[in-house]
Amino acid sequence: MAAFLKGSPKHEAPEPLEGPVVATVTGGTILWFAMFLVQLPFYAWFAEQDLLWWVWTCAAGGGLGLIGIWYVRKRDAAIKRHAAARAAAPTTE
Repeated sequence: MAAFLKGSPKHEAPEPLEGPVVATVTGGTILWFAMFLVQLPFYAWFAEQDLLWWVWTCAAGGGLGLIGIWYVRKRDAAIKRHAAARAAAPTTE
């Protein structure tokens, strides 16, 4: 085993934090697109300063956020389906 892992403490992983994941990802996506739209009128300035990556980073964040919204909505629906199926299943006691 690697020397840097030798003294690593071994303990249970904490429970994952759950919260309004769909709302959080949607809000973040809206912010990325808003930052992209705010920067568009200054596109020439960003180009002169060699900072176009700021504009395109915001565009990429918004685009990836759309994929994230799709993913977390599907995940949330699957969690709810699983909980409903578990609640509807007869107990074996």
